[in-house]
This record gives sequence, C-alpha cells and structure tokens, in this order.
Amino acid sequence: MPVDPIQLSKFLSFVLRHKPDAIGLALDPQGWVRIDELIEKGNVARPRFSREDLLHVVKTSDKKRFSISTDGLRIRAAQGHSVSVDLGLPPQAPPPVLLHGTATRFIDSILREGLKPQDREQVHLSTDEATARRVGQRHGKAAILKIDALRMHAQGFKFYLADNGVWLTDQVPPEFLIPSSSETDSATTSRQPKLST
Repeated sequence: MPVDPIQLSKFLSFVLRHKPDAIGLALDPQGWVRIDELIEKGNVARPRFSREDLLHVVKTSDKKRFSISTDGLRIRAAQGHSVSVDLGLPPQAPPPVLLHGTATRFIDSILREGLKPQDREQVHLSTDEATARRVGQRHGKAAILKIDALRMHAQGFKFYLADNGVWLTDQVPPEFLIPSSSETDSATTSRQPKLST
C-alpha cells in the first residue's frame, strides 16, 4: 500500500515535535534522532514507510518542516517543538518588522499580554504576509500582527532563524506590537485589525 505523504508528514511532526516517546524515541538535546531508528520504531506504530518515503516528505514539504543532518543520518523538526530542545541556532538580527498570524478572537488578549509561546517552546514569526495569514486561518478568521522586531532586538531580545525560514523568539511583549488605528476593534465586525498592509 503506497505511503500517504500527508499522513507521514503529520506522523513525523507528532513524534519529532511533540511525542517522541509515543514510539519509544528519545531526541538528543538539539532535537535530532537517527533516521534508521525513527524508521524502525515508526514502522511498529503505523503503516510501514521507507527511507525514500521519509526523504520524499522532507524534500516536498511546503513548509520545510524537517531538517536532515549534513551526514544524512539524522532528522529533526526545524521548529515547532513542544518538548524541550535547543536547536543550537545562533542569535541573529531580525528584519525590522516580522509578522505573526493569529485568529481575530485572540487579538484582545494579545494586545494586553503580548505574544507567548503557549504550548510551543518559542513564538513563531514570519517575514511574509501569505505565511502569516495561513497560520492565522488555522485557528479561525485570520488577523496579522506586525512586530517591531528590530527595536526588540536593540533592547536585548534574541531572535533565531530556523532552517525553514521561520523566525523564533521567546516572547513578544505588547509594547512591541506595531499600533494600527483599527487594532482595538476586536474580531466582532468587519473592522478587524488591519495590521497587514
């Protein structure tokens, strides 16, 4: 039976980001696991897949969710972990403005409390509106927040660039959300936050 690449991608995300122990895996401190061990233990838990199936998912993932080590022996999730890992990414100066996609129903609390990682290790930010909008749409009616990333960086907040182009930071306090004339209009009307110009 052919391997469904979408289902395999979801499985890999589950074990490499959230529950490696569900199939008896242990990630190393940087989130890596040996590919042969992942295949061996993964094939006990789900329909069988091969190294070729796995590499096809890595190569064709639209969000580049996974990274392969330079020696080709290990794999890890590029970001999005809810288990504690240190991706070993060096801090970098971010672009002046980064974007965060969310649902309109969360805007009020974000404006009060800022952006927090919630069930992830870090807050995920992007450089392009299309990506931020897709992320927001996963949770409902999309809203895009702009973050004054360069000012955050100047004040000592650290930013990291994941292998797949996602920017990561530990939190975004509310004072670094770039104001918009409509951001205080909540998700209730067509006057949703227009922070995505």
